Amino acid sequence: MRVKVSPLALLLVVGALMACCPTMEAAASNFSFQDNFDIMWNASHFKTSEDGKIWYLSLDNSTGCGFQTKQRYIFGWFSMKIKLVGGDSAGVVTAYYMCSDLGAGPTRDELDFEFLGNTTGEPYLIQTNVYKDGVGNREMRHMLWFDPTEDFHSYSILWNSHQIVFFVDAVAIRVFKNSDSLNNTFFPDAKPMYIFSSVWNADDWATRGGLEKTNWTLAPFVSTYTDFNVDSCQWQDPYPACVSTTTQQWWDQYDAWHLSDSQKTDYAWVLRNLVIYDYCQDTKRFPTLPPECSLSPWS
Repeated sequence: MRVKVSPLALLLVVGALMACCPTMEAAASNFSFQDNFDIMWNASHFKTSEDGKIWYLSLDNSTGCGFQTKQRYIFGWFSMKIKLVGGDSAGVVTAYYMCSDLGAGPTRDELDFEFLGNTTGEPYLIQTNVYKDGVGNREMRHMLWFDPTEDFHSYSILWNSHQIVFFVDAVAIRVFKNSDSLNNTFFPDAKPMYIFSSVWNADDWATRGGLEKTNWTLAPFVSTYTDFNVDSCQWQDPYPACVSTTTQQWWDQYDAWHLSDSQKTDYAWVLRNLVIYDYCQDTKRFPTLPPECSLSPWS
């Protein structure tokens, strides 16, 4: 199956790309890998371009690879450009995520992008998930309106005291509202989080529920990264480096507390056309829906 997008839909997406908040782009800063990251495991499966600006993580039948930031962050804008594994990538997962615990502990907070590999000709799926105090099961799955293996695309998270928004190329694909009245949200008891990325084998579930297995004759499977951008409070025990989220950082000013009108238009298009699964619609799995499902993403 290939994703079919109408001309009107394409115009909406292009409009979203052009309408990206200029403050986001102006505030973002590029950093080197060495300045920002450590290899989590298997440095032999990590390579860089000669100029150090492009990073390659590979997976074979012996192991995958992953990296993490040296620094923790609390609130802000976090973005990475990624080109995903091409061809038959069934069973392969590329992950880009934030987590409060280096060891994925039982009380961690976590915000996930997971890119689920496919068989040749099938669309990639993005799975996002949210964990609060170790409790997840907040999955959403989306198709994409482009081939993510042909070029780099930006995958970003906006996190502030009012909302968490997952972006693909400046298009909001998921909104998770914060509320101090709900126990499973990320404010006011936010935990500082590291940023991670990895490529690994998950053929027990990642492609058609585990029916499609990884074809190791095609290894190595390589995911490619560039342009890590962050504008955030860095955490320095016991307090963040910035004074507070009331000091007018752009990512926690009023305009970032909700979607703009153009973002709402594009988000509505995403919901109509690209959502494969939404836990807030799964009443069989959740006879009583999680409390945040009652919060409107539009306000």
